Parts: sequence; C-alpha cells; structure tokens
Amino acid sequence: MQLKTNVAGQSLVLIFALFAALWSASAVQAASVLDPDACKLAGRWLDPNTGKALKPRNLLSRLSKQSVVLLGESHTVKEHHLWQAQMLSGLHAYKPNLVIGFEMFPRSAQPVLDQWSKGLLSESQFLKKSGWDKVWGYGSSFYMPLFNIARQNRLPIVALNVERKLVSRVGKEGWKAVPVSEREGLSDPAQASNAYRLGLANVYRQKLKHRRPTDQQSSGSESEANLATIIESEGFGRFVDAQLTWDRAMAEALAEAKKNNPDALVVGVLGRGHIEYGYGVPHQLADLGVKDVSVLLPVEVGGVCENLESNIADAVFLVGKEEETKSPQQKPRLGVMIEKAKNGVRVLKVLDGSVAQTAKMAAGDIIVKAAGLALQDSGDLIKIIQQQTPGTWLPMRIQRGDQNLQLIAKFPMLTETSP
Repeated sequence: MQLKTNVAGQSLVLIFALFAALWSASAVQAASVLDPDACKLAGRWLDPNTGKALKPRNLLSRLSKQSVVLLGESHTVKEHHLWQAQMLSGLHAYKPNLVIGFEMFPRSAQPVLDQWSKGLLSESQFLKKSGWDKVWGYGSSFYMPLFNIARQNRLPIVALNVERKLVSRVGKEGWKAVPVSEREGLSDPAQASNAYRLGLANVYRQKLKHRRPTDQQSSGSESEANLATIIESEGFGRFVDAQLTWDRAMAEALAEAKKNNPDALVVGVLGRGHIEYGYGVPHQLADLGVKDVSVLLPVEVGGVCENLESNIADAVFLVGKEEETKSPQQKPRLGVMIEKAKNGVRVLKVLDGSVAQTAKMAAGDIIVKAAGLALQDSGDLIKIIQQQTPGTWLPMRIQRGDQNLQLIAKFPMLTETSP
C-alpha cells in the first residue's frame, strides 16, 4: 500500500494539538465514504478510500515492505498511544529490522536515545537526560510503552525534531532570513500546495483572532481579513515557513535513517497533523526521494469516523471514544512555550485557554521570578510549576519591555491543563 504522494504541501501541527484540530476542520478534502455500520466497532481497520474493512495480517504484511510507515496521534489521547505500541509490536513481528523515529526529541537528544535503546539508562535517567519536560512536556506515561518496546528489542531510536528556537526564529523572520549555517543542517523545504496554504490560512486566521490586542505582530483588522488577504501577507508567509521547517526536519531525519539502514523499516511516531492527507512529512519525504510511505491514523468510533475524509490516510484503526478512555491527570502546566533568556525565561508562545493566558501573560514576556525564586533557566520554572497543587496561586515577576509586572497564575482544582 503506497501513499498518494501527488498531493503537494504539508499539514500543520504546531506544538499544541489545538492547531492540528483546526487544520483538520479547515482543510477542503474528498467526501467520506464510510457508513455508520462500518464505524461502530472499535478494534478494526478500515480503508478510508473504499470504506472496506482490512484484515490486520494482510495490512501488516504490506506495511512491512514499505520504506517508511507513519503513525499519527493526538498527543494527550491514551488510546492513540496504546495503538501505536500495538503497531510497533505488530510491525516488529513482520519486520524485525525496525528503526523508530520520534517527533518528541530534537537532534541534540540523540546520544541519550542511543543509550536508552541499548539498555544503558533507567527510566528516570532517560527522562532527565533527554530533557523530556523541556523538549516535549506531555505526560511521559503516554510514551513509555513505546520507548520500552524499543529498548526491550534493542531497536534504534531516532530523534526527528529540531530545536524549538529554530522554528520560532523562522516564524518571526522567515526561512530565507536565517543563515544557512544556523538552520541545523536542513535543506530548503518543498513548497506548499495551494490546498495546503488555504487550510493553513484558516488556521492562521483563527490564531490571529485569539491574539491579544497588545500583541504587536497583529492588529484587529488583520485578524478579520479574508483568506485571500491573509495568504498574501508577510506574517502568513513566515507562519507557513515555520510549519515547513518542522515537517522538513522530520522528513530529513526519517530519510537519513532509511539511508543508513536500507534494509530496515523506518517507523515515525508523530502528531497526526504532520501526516494527514499526505501533506507535511509525507510530501517532504517524496521530495527527498522516499515515495513508498504509508500513513496510518487512529480514529474514534461513531461520528468522527463517519465524517472522515476519504484521502486522510492509507488506513485507519478504530478506537473507543475519548471519554471512555480518559487520559491520566497531568502535572500542573502553565501553558507556554519557553526558552532561556539572559535574566530569566522568555515566553515564546501562550496557549489559548491555558493558565498563562488567564494570567494575561504574552509572547515576549520574560519571567524573572516564580514563587519568589529567581529563574536561571526553563528547568527552574518547570520544576516550580510541577510542584503546584490544584487550586493554588503562583506569583510571578514579569519583565515586559520596560515594565516590571506582578502576575498571578491560578491553577484550577482539576489540572488537566494544556502544556
């Protein structure tokens, strides 16, 4: 089974699942061919292009002959990660020579991944040395079953991502403005198709609507602009560049893994927004000469399945409804993307609906102190936040331009907040 790689462009995934959902909702795709009866039972495979059920054994056999298999996910849905673990085990049975790539890690974590897959680290050592809370932040319990499968079978693990600061810089300055020597070795991404850009423009418009009036990167009139105007804007161009950077980075890492292991099956574990409809990583892989790629997705039974577009993936696996398999409670989260700054921790992005947004934090803020303690790096802030208990308030000293502000982060009683 081969992915239809004639569709150009990439699909969007920002760090947060919100944008993946917006992308899926905004993309203009082929109508669903799945009937309600086919979508009722969890635990079965469906071909969204024909609506027919697939036999697991036949499917796994075909997948084992591909160059790359991509397993999508929504980062905080437990069922998706259980399915991914099942897929790794199933694929390994058909193709023992397996290499697994993870979106969750930047290239700088590769030495730690090598140690882990060789059985040289404990779980706590692995999470600490890889900087899990800094580089990803979603609950490690979601992913440890996958990591343990790799370690138990001594399978190589590949870091697919780049540092967040590179993507952030591209989003601010544009791809061409970043010197070649500072692109972490990435080549120029393949250009986005018109269909991809249109879907991405819908996401960008939603993003603008949720920005604060104080955000100097946008104005009220820009957030209300029509799609044609948005697509022609410089801000949107930089936004697209940032997404292309992310997808190109992961595609190059997967292609390199295949080049270094020509007889292996390379499996990528990454957010579904990076692979849906053949946009994103699959398109970048095709541009790099890797064309025998399969896209697989977990899909919720019922209405979600019934409204599935026919060209969203090569095959989908039906899982139970999310409310039936609630994810474990996460540690308290402020809801920001951060990096180390000279005098504290700089806020790169504030997630909509987060504790940070309620506290009126904004991109560009520098958090100097939290709970009265000076911050030396992002790890200091993460440690303080994770010590908070539900219902507590966290005072923070903020530097915003020439202003010194005191903000209060109020953590809800139930802390299933965003990362």
